[in-house]
Amino acid sequence: MRRTVLLLSVLLTLSLLLAACPAPPVPQEAQPAPAQEEAAGEAMAEEGAMKVIRLGAAVSETGKFAREGKDTRQGYQLWVDWVNDEYGGIKLGDERYKVELIMYDDESDPDTTARLVEKLITEDKVDFLLGPYSSGLTKSASAISEKYNKIMIEGNGASESLFERGFKNLFAVLTPAGNYTQSALEALAAKGAKSVVIAYEDTAFPTSVAEGAQKWAKEYGLEILGVETYPKDVADVSAIMTKFKDLNPDVFVGGGHFNDAVLFTRSAKELNFSPKGMVITVGPSNPKFVAEMGPDANYIIGPTQWERTMAYKDEYFGTAEEYAQRYEAKWGEPPTYQAAESTATALVLQIAIEKAGSLDTDAVRDALHSLDIVTFYGPIKFDETGKNVAKPMGAIQIQDGNILVVAPEAAAVAELIYPMPSWDER
Repeated sequence: MRRTVLLLSVLLTLSLLLAACPAPPVPQEAQPAPAQEEAAGEAMAEEGAMKVIRLGAAVSETGKFAREGKDTRQGYQLWVDWVNDEYGGIKLGDERYKVELIMYDDESDPDTTARLVEKLITEDKVDFLLGPYSSGLTKSASAISEKYNKIMIEGNGASESLFERGFKNLFAVLTPAGNYTQSALEALAAKGAKSVVIAYEDTAFPTSVAEGAQKWAKEYGLEILGVETYPKDVADVSAIMTKFKDLNPDVFVGGGHFNDAVLFTRSAKELNFSPKGMVITVGPSNPKFVAEMGPDANYIIGPTQWERTMAYKDEYFGTAEEYAQRYEAKWGEPPTYQAAESTATALVLQIAIEKAGSLDTDAVRDALHSLDIVTFYGPIKFDETGKNVAKPMGAIQIQDGNILVVAPEAAAVAELIYPMPSWDER
């Protein structure tokens, strides 16, 4: 009996426990996990997102051209932010395309530049290329862009030799290097200069500057007393400057980059080499040169592709001054001409794409060749080689620490000071 009662008790307890357990749910369609929901949402957003035009550029962050490379990158990035955030993307027919710009550090090295440009084309699958800083690096980059039939527009490779290779995909918005010294030498000759000496780095851009300087010196009746070259990355130019001091020229012309401009100026002061005029490329038009050299920068003349006081304007960035204000607001420093021409480089590509109404290489190339426009940076018209044949070169002189346009006369905001006082009279 006890066993029967115990068995009944156990069975009753089990039945009560089973009654307390809920029945298993009827299977329903599986719901996405939170991660799956997020992925699905991204896919839907991507489906409705703007299409993308992908651009690429190898630009120096390190090495010899790091300073000018920074200006170049900032000029490109200003345009990217403007075209995406304010302009609404590049227009192709009824559609708008967002711009994606991929930039790598070329380390100021031609071989690295070539390797990175090939990576941009073959791995990153860019649609178009923007150029690096300097003629030497542009030479390497453009050889790769030509190999893969990719259009490259640039604003920082001025050597004429770049456009003597028969390439069809290289376009440059800047004035060619052979014209860099024209306005300055013309103005100096008009002031009474009679003789000139020329020093230049033995690389593509300075060589073109020097060849042009010799041409314009002869054009304006200046006797060429001496021409000297020096190797890339030189650290001392005192031997050249000593030789030139003995020749007693009216005008010194130095063809190089920013660091060379610093070397020329310091060496001239140390040796008390005091020509009546000094024309030096790249450095003097950069506010950083004035900051670094202080009062020693005064009276130095420099070729300039662009200054904020020039009267150019367009429907995109407005006047040259309005562009400069926009740049300062973004980067906290005034734009160099290298920055402005970099923005203009990207803007011209945009205009050509919109004119072509296509991303097809042949169509955009045809549109580039048909351009005849004025931008905030100046007039743009390409010849059959890809050079801009419409824009004149200006000249600045540093006066009381200010960078002022002194030539050509139509663009000048100040009178050229000539002769400049000797170093021991300042």
